[in-house]
Amino acid sequence: MSATTTPRTNVTEREARQVAEAARQQDWHKPSFAKELFLGRFRLDLIHPHPLPDAESVRRGEEFLTKLRAFCETAIDSARIEREARIPDEVVAGLKELGALGMKIDPKYDGLGLTQLYYNKALALVGSVSPAVGALLSAHQSIGVPQPLKMFGTQEQKDAFLPRCARTDISAFLLTEPDVGSDPARLATTAVPEGDDYVLDGVKLWTTNGVVADLLVVMARVPKSEGHKGGITAFVVEAASEGITVEHRNAFMGLRGIENGVTRFHQVRVPAANRIGPEGAGLKIALTTLNTGRLSLPAMCAGAGKWCLKIAREWAAEREQWGKPVALHEAVGSKISFIAATTFALEAVLDLSSQMADEDRNDIRIEAALAKLYGSEMAWLMADELVQIRGGRGYETAESLEARGERPVPAEQILRDLRINRIFEGSTEIMHLLIAREAVDAHLSVAGDLIDPDKSLADKARAGASAGVFYAKWLPKLVAGPGQLPTAYGEFKHHVDLSGHLRYVERTARKLARSTFYAMSRWQGRMETKQGFLGRIVDIGAELFAMSAACVRAERLRGEGEHGREAYQLADAFCRQARIRVDELFDRLWTNTDDLDRKVVEGVLGGAYTWLEEGVLDPSGEGPWIADATPGPSAHENARRPFGGQDTST
Repeated sequence: MSATTTPRTNVTEREARQVAEAARQQDWHKPSFAKELFLGRFRLDLIHPHPLPDAESVRRGEEFLTKLRAFCETAIDSARIEREARIPDEVVAGLKELGALGMKIDPKYDGLGLTQLYYNKALALVGSVSPAVGALLSAHQSIGVPQPLKMFGTQEQKDAFLPRCARTDISAFLLTEPDVGSDPARLATTAVPEGDDYVLDGVKLWTTNGVVADLLVVMARVPKSEGHKGGITAFVVEAASEGITVEHRNAFMGLRGIENGVTRFHQVRVPAANRIGPEGAGLKIALTTLNTGRLSLPAMCAGAGKWCLKIAREWAAEREQWGKPVALHEAVGSKISFIAATTFALEAVLDLSSQMADEDRNDIRIEAALAKLYGSEMAWLMADELVQIRGGRGYETAESLEARGERPVPAEQILRDLRINRIFEGSTEIMHLLIAREAVDAHLSVAGDLIDPDKSLADKARAGASAGVFYAKWLPKLVAGPGQLPTAYGEFKHHVDLSGHLRYVERTARKLARSTFYAMSRWQGRMETKQGFLGRIVDIGAELFAMSAACVRAERLRGEGEHGREAYQLADAFCRQARIRVDELFDRLWTNTDDLDRKVVEGVLGGAYTWLEEGVLDPSGEGPWIADATPGPSAHENARRPFGGQDTST
């Protein structure tokens, strides 16, 4: 059966990279712990002593958390949301009344003005009850209208939209298209200038909150013309505008209450006053917004870890096999230890990154990305281990458990709900590349022209001279450091000796930098194609960052006299587990099947192994792999469903 598909925008690999590079925040005006770590410099002074919130922000944050906890306990029925795949209108109305829509919005715009630290604590709390509600609040505030306007909006835009976002209006962020994911150079939605307006045409996919939103942040391409620079540009768009149709509400394996859809724009007029920033700045706005916006996902991942630990502890103490609780069997106990230690580390990474974001003394773009990457991967592993600990009951739904008289533990649901975090807001694979690009920024700044095929011999000569000066100073510092001194970091030696772990981080950071330099020398311009290598480099950095955060948090808790002994034990367990993973990753830098895998992939795509697919039937049915997204009027009924039952007709 033939099917119509959208003609693809032809963009070369080089053009795509140029668009992505132009959207990067190029400068480093503030120090970055993670950036220094990848350069082989362990700047413990940037994170220790652990930064602390001020007393007033703590008071306001705790006051709100108390109200939110009471609301979550009494007003959110997570089983109902899972069963009906909807968040009830009354839940959203209650969240609005609490001010939860405006947690990050300044009080002068009717928001609560919570810090990033307490905003994340709130998301962890809500997400533990219903990840779908957590996703609603996060998409609204972390990447929806409030955050880009806070950073890039005009005063008029803030006055017009932020009070609405704080109290009444749900917002959504629309970038992805049916044939455009992490490659925005091929963005097809257009915004054509016409008088004092722009006219939007195109289709957006996976619009989280898009089905129920009142306000949208839309990324569209402005054609270059006289008086218009053009390029990908951000707009605030009224969701009820004429010409906007929510054509479909998507359904997923998890987050069943999420309001995510397909939205079509046909001749939608948007006032030029609603453009955020200048033309062509859309991607930079999106990426800068995500620098802190990405912290919302690890917040809910840390919350999930806490829940997994609670259920694992209670179940493994209750369930007996061969004369003793299953927790006391080493095969199960090791899983519980992993969940406990990793939860401690995830919260350490989250709180440290959040507080650094609040203080704004450090550039945390890499830290936030690492938190998202690490949190999403480790939370998924913890949930998988919980299902294994629960056995058959872990695979059984909560509804079924309750129906036969047992406690309705939604272990399989949390596994399904967490799976999207490895894809949301940058897949693990894209995060590897994004972080790797930032990690090698210093190298490319001084030696990039050497490996750029388009540069002249004169440019390469100048780059060679600059690189020679840089590496003459940098490389000798990678030979020795405090990690080789037995007494270094002695202030972390108390109930348990954590100083050895920090010495390991310092030594390993230098080893990581040496490995990166060697790879760049070996592969030069082909380095960007070595995605397996780059992913392992980033994963090593993530483990080192988490180890550092865990030790610093343990020392903070010891100093405060709150669970210090236990915190040191957890930090020690986590660091020992992380060191095993790091050593394995280093081995795989140079001993792997990357080249062989590439040959197998070529064989698969070339049809050499189709015989291996014989003997089964494909139940997936027919249809195009990518739906038609040709601009034009919608042929669908509008599926938009604002909370509160407002009229959806346009």
